[in-house]
Amino acid sequence: MTEPVPALVTLHLWRIPPAAVPAALVRMGRDRGRVRRTPGLRFAKLLGTGDGRTFTVRDADPLRWGLLATWVTVEAARAFEQSAVVRAWESDAHESFRIDLRPVASRGRWSGREPFGAPTPVRTDGPVAALTRARLRAASAPGFWRAVPPVSADLNAQPGLRAAIGIGEAPVGLQGTFSLWESATALRAFAAADAHAAVVARTAPERWYTEELFARFAVLGSAGTLDGRDPLA
Repeated sequence: MTEPVPALVTLHLWRIPPAAVPAALVRMGRDRGRVRRTPGLRFAKLLGTGDGRTFTVRDADPLRWGLLATWVTVEAARAFEQSAVVRAWESDAHESFRIDLRPVASRGRWSGREPFGAPTPVRTDGPVAALTRARLRAASAPGFWRAVPPVSADLNAQPGLRAAIGIGEAPVGLQGTFSLWESATALRAFAAADAHAAVVARTAPERWYTEELFARFAVLGSAGTLDGRDPLA
């Protein structure tokens, strides 16, 4: 059964000092249950991050962590900002960023679910975000890893890109990207670029994934900074 389109999707990103890494690792395990019990929450994933250049362990950034969540109501999302989970991450972080999103397109599954529902694709003005997530087949991983660097280089050189990070539930095998764009036109240009299109064309015949998801969002607003700047400014 298709899940409802959430009223709001939020992504939190926290950058912490090296001394706080052990506490962050503990929190990644402990907070799963706490987050699941949040009133008004429909779906959530605690995330590690990286630069997304190879999607291997060497990409991992132990100083930045994230939380993606979907909400039944905007009010539930706002109440969560005062929760013990968010306060604990904020107390350790020397930089934090939250972005509010509305799904405008989604296909595929994440952990067997359709967390963003089946939104009716609509034309969007202003900044947009894209999220990809895949579960790699172990036998296909080497071929996927060889294909990633040209796409990553093309992504980071693409006009209109505001920010891009790798995200994952585990250092290897559960991989994704979150990217922020100045417009839907800029995102479509990247999707049509030769390097990206060539990799997409190889996905089905080479059976890289056991599960995959792609979603696009309208950006509703943000708070904080990412790598020392407001990527929407």
